[in-house]
Amino acid sequence: MSEATALSTVLLLFRKDLRLDDNPALLAALQAAKSVIPVFVWSPEEEGQFQPGRCSKWWWRQSVIGLSQQITSLGSRLILRRAKDSCKAVLQLVHETQAKAVFMNHLYDPISLVKDHTLKQQLTDAGILCRTFGACLLFEPWDVLDSIGQPFTTFSDFWTQLQAMPQQPPFPSPPPAALPPVHPKLVSQAIHDLDFFANKEQEEASRQLESKWVPGAAGGLARLEAFLTCQLPHFSAAKARVDASITSRLSPWIHVGSLSVRFIYYRVRAKQAEWLVAGDDQSESCQHFLRQLAYREYSRYLSFHFPFMHERPLLSHLRCVPWNLDQIAFKAWKMGMTGYPLVDAAMKELWSSGWMHNRLRVVCGVFAVKHLLLPWQWGLKHYWDALLDADIESD
Repeated sequence: MSEATALSTVLLLFRKDLRLDDNPALLAALQAAKSVIPVFVWSPEEEGQFQPGRCSKWWWRQSVIGLSQQITSLGSRLILRRAKDSCKAVLQLVHETQAKAVFMNHLYDPISLVKDHTLKQQLTDAGILCRTFGACLLFEPWDVLDSIGQPFTTFSDFWTQLQAMPQQPPFPSPPPAALPPVHPKLVSQAIHDLDFFANKEQEEASRQLESKWVPGAAGGLARLEAFLTCQLPHFSAAKARVDASITSRLSPWIHVGSLSVRFIYYRVRAKQAEWLVAGDDQSESCQHFLRQLAYREYSRYLSFHFPFMHERPLLSHLRCVPWNLDQIAFKAWKMGMTGYPLVDAAMKELWSSGWMHNRLRVVCGVFAVKHLLLPWQWGLKHYWDALLDADIESD
């Protein structure tokens, strides 16, 4: 019997994979052990300057609540812990549960890579098995390389190689029918004890999002199906229009992992096949949308292979710009009061909904950096606080 199949108890760490379907770590844990303990540790301080902003915290909170409800419906409990050091929290849970292994899915940003290396080392030193799995990408970054084994540095080359991969992405697995119960004496903190918000005012300011979004796996699935039916057929022709709702708006669900990119990929392919059978060829729109998914894939690919990107610009000429440290101009930009209608409309949409079209994110960012000459770090900080899907690899 292998080391994995002889386990009695496994801790399953949920991070940016808040779902039960297409979750390789969950599937492996259920196959390897009699007892699987689902765990979520909220430790935003570890992210440093990139810890979740106000809107993102609201999304995380609602998504964790949704995941907890799903797990409860299958007969288990999600164990919640608040910590400033996630490694210590996991080691404490290992001690409390006498777990012999910790399973989790890969993350690719430099902050998570460092944290995961530290956690794996500490678990190994303690004699605890640690296994990680691929769940967040179509293909792992180390599997998509050029002819001499080097990473691609342009999206066009990356996209060409992605389409030429000898195998399809792994097919997503369904959620389990049931989960083993967690011992009732194992302590879990209440959701309100996790301190998602710095203060009551910040929490109240985020309530406006409740009328516009439905976080969690069910909300993400509903949004995906609505997009496939109503917007995908028009995607190739109208994806760049900012005066119409043509884009998927799936990024907040994808960011926290409530929706699997592999599930989205295969649903798009299935829809494409349905249309072809009906005599309606929507291959161009489907391919254009999958290309957008590949951009997300590429951002994680670059972050993995070039981890300095979040600290300094790739373009060397941007390292010595004489920035305009104008707080009045910055406030006007943030509030949508620059006098430029397109920029102002986009920034007001961001302020009220936590989201804006990807083309407008570029337009507003370029306006702030190249027209107002505001430091790019200022713009990043505002995007980080206001976007539901604020993402270290993509933003």
